[in-house]
Amino acid sequence: MDSTSKPEGTSTSSAKSADSKPATLNSYPFYSPRFWHGMRPTAWWRLLRSGNFEISPSRIPMVISVSLTTLINTLLTWLQNVLFARRLREAELHGPPVFIVGHWRSGTTLLHELMVRDERFSSPSTFQCFAPSHFLLTQWFFRKFAGWLLPGKRPMDNMDAGWDRPQEDEFALMNLGLPSPYRRIAFPRQNQVDMEYLELNEISATERETWLSTLKSFLLRVSVSTNRPLVIKSPTHTGRVGHLAKAFPQAKFVHITRDPRSLFPSTCRLWRSLDDVQALQTSDESGLDEYVLTCLTRMYDSFHADRSQIDDHHIIDIRYEDLIADPVGTLRTIYESLRLSDFETVSEDIQAWTEKEHREYRTNRHQLDPEQEKLLLDRWSDYFDRYGYR
Repeated sequence: MDSTSKPEGTSTSSAKSADSKPATLNSYPFYSPRFWHGMRPTAWWRLLRSGNFEISPSRIPMVISVSLTTLINTLLTWLQNVLFARRLREAELHGPPVFIVGHWRSGTTLLHELMVRDERFSSPSTFQCFAPSHFLLTQWFFRKFAGWLLPGKRPMDNMDAGWDRPQEDEFALMNLGLPSPYRRIAFPRQNQVDMEYLELNEISATERETWLSTLKSFLLRVSVSTNRPLVIKSPTHTGRVGHLAKAFPQAKFVHITRDPRSLFPSTCRLWRSLDDVQALQTSDESGLDEYVLTCLTRMYDSFHADRSQIDDHHIIDIRYEDLIADPVGTLRTIYESLRLSDFETVSEDIQAWTEKEHREYRTNRHQLDPEQEKLLLDRWSDYFDRYGYR
């Protein structure tokens, strides 16, 4: 969901003026599937109930469409479990996963796209996260015949869309019925939803084990499909690194930061875009700024508390600004610090991408008014100081 490739145009604007712009840049066709189309009936019912069924009239066709699709998902899941039973029993991860973490709009998607250019790695795809219950059975069909269902570009920026593009596993977990902060996208008027799942510290041991076992089960299914080590990206994993390090003892973590003066308005714009395209109710945007402020604080309080549990050779900090300025050098540093595969094998491909596509790369510049900047400096002071953005 986070993206940094040619985001939001190239003009300089204040945060306030950006707030008044349309939520999306690219159209999202009415026939394109929404996140919820990958759910099964139980997960869908729980989602609707959690929002007290407060569905806007204009979104009723979407609700009907999803409701019918959930029944099809149940049948396809049953068929997959029968046809792939042996492969699923024997599934294993092909090496320790690499987790990319960092706040939304900090560059996690760009880094994800770059790392999976190395064919020695793989990642959960958009379709696998969209249909986590039956993708082993159906992904071939959607890749071959249903590419037209998705727009060419994502609605919030100019990052390419497609069933095979790397995607956040948080969407898969949500579609599998786990509590997730992403449920807020369905009912944006609720704002702060499942916030305890941003770090997993305030839930019961049973709930935490259910969450971790569901994640492992999904990643094992992805491994059946890819047969390669996984690079996993989800901003929501930032506050969970301690639990992930225990669940995957040899896992590696790449943590990326970005100047909060750009991070904040860009994240607000992201949520507005998703509310416009994906929500089951229209949004009045009340409380959105506070939601963004609270999410970063909560995620990073947990991240900083748990980081010491991770070996120095298993985690690295990078900056968005450095990644943009020198993609090849930044990737080389990641590979060498985390002792990943030989970088020279993939360096030419990264260099070619830099010379061909990075040349046209433009990041949006945000200018906060003094009052907003003062608020960020106060609420996110630890982030500013730790990562050198003061």
